Amino acid sequence: MLFSLFILYLKTASGCELLGRFDMPSLFKQGDVMIGGIFPIFNKQVSSTTSFERDPPGVRFDLRAFRWTQVMIFAIEEINNHPTLLPNISLGYRILNSCGSPPNALRAALMLVSSPEEMESNSLCPPPISAIIAEAGSSRSLAVAEAFGPFQVPIVSYFSTCACLSDKTKYPTFFRTIPSDFYQAKALAALVKRFGWQWIGAIQSDNDYGRSGILGFTKEVEKLGVCVAFVGTVLRTYKMDKILHVVEMIQKSTIKVILAFAEEADLYLLMKEILKQNITGIQWIASEAWITAARPSTPEIYRSFGGAIGFVARKMAIPKLRSFLAGISPYTNTGAAFVSDFWEVMVGCRPPLPGELPGTQAKSEMCTGAESLMNSQDAFFNVTELRVSYNVYKAVYAVAHALHHLLFCQPFEEKPVRPCLNISEIQPKETVFFDQNGDPPASYDIINWQLRDGQVQHVTVGHFASAANREYELSIQEEKIVWRTGKMVPQSVCSAVCPVGTRRAQIQGKPICCFDCIPCADGTIANSTGAAECTPCPQEYWSNERRDKCILKTVEFLSYHEPMGIALTAVSLLGAFLSLATMLVFIRYRETPVIKASNSELSCFLLFSLFMCFLCPLTFIGRPTVWTCMLRHTAFGVTFALCISCVLGKTIVVVTAFRATVPGNKMAAKFGPVQQRIIVCSCTLFQIIICILWLKLNSPFPDMVFRYSKKKIVLECNTGSEAAFYAVLGYIGILAAICLVLAFLARKLPDNFNEAKFITFSMLIFCAVWITFIPAYVSSPGKFTVAVEIFAILSSAFGLLISIFAPKCYIILIKPERNNKRHAGRLRHRLVPRPPGQVCGI
Repeated sequence: MLFSLFILYLKTASGCELLGRFDMPSLFKQGDVMIGGIFPIFNKQVSSTTSFERDPPGVRFDLRAFRWTQVMIFAIEEINNHPTLLPNISLGYRILNSCGSPPNALRAALMLVSSPEEMESNSLCPPPISAIIAEAGSSRSLAVAEAFGPFQVPIVSYFSTCACLSDKTKYPTFFRTIPSDFYQAKALAALVKRFGWQWIGAIQSDNDYGRSGILGFTKEVEKLGVCVAFVGTVLRTYKMDKILHVVEMIQKSTIKVILAFAEEADLYLLMKEILKQNITGIQWIASEAWITAARPSTPEIYRSFGGAIGFVARKMAIPKLRSFLAGISPYTNTGAAFVSDFWEVMVGCRPPLPGELPGTQAKSEMCTGAESLMNSQDAFFNVTELRVSYNVYKAVYAVAHALHHLLFCQPFEEKPVRPCLNISEIQPKETVFFDQNGDPPASYDIINWQLRDGQVQHVTVGHFASAANREYELSIQEEKIVWRTGKMVPQSVCSAVCPVGTRRAQIQGKPICCFDCIPCADGTIANSTGAAECTPCPQEYWSNERRDKCILKTVEFLSYHEPMGIALTAVSLLGAFLSLATMLVFIRYRETPVIKASNSELSCFLLFSLFMCFLCPLTFIGRPTVWTCMLRHTAFGVTFALCISCVLGKTIVVVTAFRATVPGNKMAAKFGPVQQRIIVCSCTLFQIIICILWLKLNSPFPDMVFRYSKKKIVLECNTGSEAAFYAVLGYIGILAAICLVLAFLARKLPDNFNEAKFITFSMLIFCAVWITFIPAYVSSPGKFTVAVEIFAILSSAFGLLISIFAPKCYIILIKPERNNKRHAGRLRHRLVPRPPGQVCGI
């Protein structure tokens, strides 16, 4: 937005003069359009009443501010000689001294709109002031802006950075050519973030500039988790006890980095006291108000403030300015205000006053008139690295371009409209842009104090620039920086950065930068230093001992390689071998009375089912898969249903055989081999149907279980349908209960070989095992759940095998003399007759 807001407010002042006069020395030149200027040429150091009739006590001549006045004069002369910018219109100026204080700045501003004494006495009305170039301090600019805002007098500041001045509702005619502290606060916060400073102190001027700057900086760094431990306040007119209080605050603090957002004149007294008390080891961050100031940039101050780093406006060059400055002389600029003071500072002698003769007694040596500045090497004449001076230059050109646009595009004092010049015909020296708040874009150099050849040098080590979207770009050449600690970046933290594997825990009652480091909880990690929170590991992972890495949890399942798996496999194979061996014994001795008396067909079916039962645990061992999960539960259910069905058939045969002794009872004849097979098949078929429905509707599947241990993943087979699983177990339990009841009823039947007693005992073992299995199964963790189930299968199978077949094998193999018709005859004759040779299917 080029000059648009500025032009709206660029109007002439109404009225010729104010009531009363303020006699103040000024630099003056008549022109068609007058521009005012206010500069702190004399810097006031102490509070006192000043009459301006003589130099007040406690003031010093500021060479830098005097150069600003000369840059303004130079720019106006350059514009007056420009062929296309404000053609045939001359600019005049009137420049006053503010003495560096808001009241005197306001007095100077009021003086600008009064009748100057330099005007001819016959002039009825002095040329109006069209704009004011002011001021070098935010507090002074606020005073001027508040006074002249209602009168619509444009004010362009060259060195006032307070963000408060961007409020166009309060200061509608205020503009500036230096970036707002809104951007400097962002730049300072970016610097703090770049070097990881978390615990810093702050010093502020006790005025709008300092307070607004620290407030903006604090808001920015709070977003970064940085804490401002203390804020000390200084002012050039403070008494020493207030300065000593700030020094004591610095000494007691553990702070190693301090930001000084203060004007040079306010900070200088504190700097001297810090030097006096030999406070070193602090890294100072500077605002633009003092980082390049000449007075503190001395080897003496460097002892405590060496390595200071801060931001300042970008440097530019005005090549033709040097010759202009070198031409300043009290002999050529006769009667010009401030020139004699300048000459005395630069040359070291005082030029004679009008009417004063050489040799007159004076407080300082009088000049001879032969002195010259043409070959001076003083920094005053260095025009290649101008910062604030260049802002003055831009301010004058901003006013000039606005006047040009106003005078040549709109009616002026009821004269005919003059045609605008073609854009290509105007080649301005400088183009100045203001945003909607009257501020220019932000662009800073990063300055570092370094001692070279015994002199403090302001070395540029980086840049900061704002973008249109309020983003910024910070570039720093770290290798060029000289810190207070040398080449090592200083550290400033309230608490050391938490190492990996720990998190920050806020200490109650202290700032957020003060914290304890607490190890991460199990299952969480912090793989970077300074973590605010620990990150939970994914479900399949667990934290290592250092809590800095997530490692895969230990996968647990009952394998063939571990001792438990080996033992259970061995017992399972042993059971299968014994079942198979018993079957071979029954086949080998199938014609003996004991075998014939024990219902050989059902015995062979029972032995086969037991053989399968002993092999079932093998499906429970090893890494669960989809097929093994479906097979282990269905095979277990079907084989045990077949087993118990065979036992049920044998029990019914025993009971019916002995009930057949009653005359006329034909029950035994009706319960022959066919009926036995039907019972076994039908009972087993029902279990097969349950298993098919289970697999069809909600089959078992391999699952990862995390609830047993935080550090382990237990691989097991999820039953899918709990109802189906317990239906399978429940059905086996029902068959076992029926067998137990029937066998119990037949346990006292007479005979030497009553198989009902063995069946009863086997069913008691079977039921006891499975009754205790359920709570053990539910409460066992991880792979022990599988082990409990395998143990129940093996225990119940061994119970059946040993209880039913061990007595028979004992007789057959150990006591063959008892394997005769006398011992087994009565039982055999009571059994239902069967076809000869029908033993185990043979």
